[in-house]
Amino acid sequence: MNVFGIAGHSGMGKTTLLERLVPALTARGLAVSLVKHSHKAIEIDRPGKDSWRLREAGCQEVLLLGDGRWALMHELRGAEEPPLPYLLSRLQHCDLVLIEGFKQGDFPKLEVWRPAMERDMLWPRWPGIVGIASDAPRPADAAGALPWLDLHDTAALTDFVLAHAQARVD
Repeated sequence: MNVFGIAGHSGMGKTTLLERLVPALTARGLAVSLVKHSHKAIEIDRPGKDSWRLREAGCQEVLLLGDGRWALMHELRGAEEPPLPYLLSRLQHCDLVLIEGFKQGDFPKLEVWRPAMERDMLWPRWPGIVGIASDAPRPADAAGALPWLDLHDTAALTDFVLAHAQARVD
């Protein structure tokens, strides 16, 4: 199982890029999974449903199986968020796990940066950033520092991800 991250401030287009990368990677015969970290409270269940009611009643985990998919929900109930290696260990085997978030993780990442969003680049403050995908030319203050890729060139970005993904480290 290899891992590769997509990093960037909110609104930079990380999910849009992932929506293009995943089909490009699967078209090359890879099984791809995703781990996404959100700083917001997430809700994948609906209030009033049986699974929601049983989580609210105190279950630590609820595994919901339905027609076409299943989901395992784990309640933290004030506990610390688990580290990325633990979460990766919960995934079924696949060829590549794309990771969005976990900014402090020391694994290779591609930063999505669009200057029109008027935010600074994360590089060089974040560990693991090995390239920048942008819809603008490289700024003078980033000259020669990292590979600079066209955010719209899906084939080149797919090649870059595959060339820089690393084996999962526990």
